[in-house]
Amino acid sequence: MTEIGHGVSGRVVFDESDGALSLAVSWAAATDTGHRRAVNEDSFVVTWPIFAVADGMGGHSAGDVASDAVVTRLAELGTGEFVAVGDIVLALERATYDIETAAEGSALGVGTTVSGVAVVVEHGVPTFAVFNIGDSRVYRFARNQLRQVTVDHSVVQELVDAGVLTAEQAESHPDSNVITRAVGFNAQPTPDYWMIPLSAGMRLVICSDGLTKELDTERIRLHLTAGLSPDQTATALVDAALAAGGRDNVTVVIIDVAETASN
Repeated sequence: MTEIGHGVSGRVVFDESDGALSLAVSWAAATDTGHRRAVNEDSFVVTWPIFAVADGMGGHSAGDVASDAVVTRLAELGTGEFVAVGDIVLALERATYDIETAAEGSALGVGTTVSGVAVVVEHGVPTFAVFNIGDSRVYRFARNQLRQVTVDHSVVQELVDAGVLTAEQAESHPDSNVITRAVGFNAQPTPDYWMIPLSAGMRLVICSDGLTKELDTERIRLHLTAGLSPDQTATALVDAALAAGGRDNVTVVIIDVAETASN
């Protein structure tokens, strides 16, 4: 596994013209191999202005190499104040090439999911560009409500969309780990995007399915309502997933947006 970024950080990203208000963003990440895996195939990057979790596919060889390639290429976008959306795909295309080079000779192939948040400017406003390939997830927490932003690329999600399964049934379905889109396997990476303007009081959660397979949405929401720091919250969610079974690698990134008074 690869960890890019350090501990808890923060940055003021937007100031009102009259100097009265500003928004500050802080973040943290936590990860664990879990109780049943020998290797942690999750990787993450948490360095302004790019945050992402990649979950190397456990059923394939060298999933840790695949997740490393994705976060390493995404981290290369962290050289300026903001990211251009088009650069996300370019980074994932470069990661795909890196994965295929590393997987040369592998009969099974190598792949990874990726979910993340890039800070972009849209119509002059700092905005979170949420992107996703696979079944890692991004959630938005605001006003004590938790909403899943991303949509899984998975067989069970297709069954939910078709009305065959409920979202609750999908979590425990035997095919819940079968994804329909990934980075790798010599295929063009095709992320979906959602744009979320930064607003004070909001929280974003980026996680691998090692969290969501152990904790339901309400359990996750309750941890977010506790008002702990990003570092404490990320650690508490990982610990809760381990206590609930820890059957897979689990990684959590927390991003907080707060309003601060300018001097």
